[in-house]
Amino acid sequence: MSAQDKKAYILQELKKNGCRITNQRKLLIDIILKDECCCCKEIYYQAAKKDPSIGMATVYRMVKTLEETGLIQRKNMYRIEPVEALA
Repeated sequence: MSAQDKKAYILQELKKNGCRITNQRKLLIDIILKDECCCCKEIYYQAAKKDPSIGMATVYRMVKTLEETGLIQRKNMYRIEPVEALA
């Protein structure tokens, strides 16, 4: 499954869960899909390079939302793993 397909699925699931889809959220999803980030700080540093207005709290909230909806799994790194619905 391509990164674009994963992103579309994630955005669809977030909408179903009542989340607004903002440019910052899209940016964070892109970073998580593209890079293997080991922590929220690393995600934040990459996001802040592209959007200096993004805050650390935004990153933590987004990662928490992705974890709670089952869209992201944290083992040693944050990765978006294909779920059965994606396969």
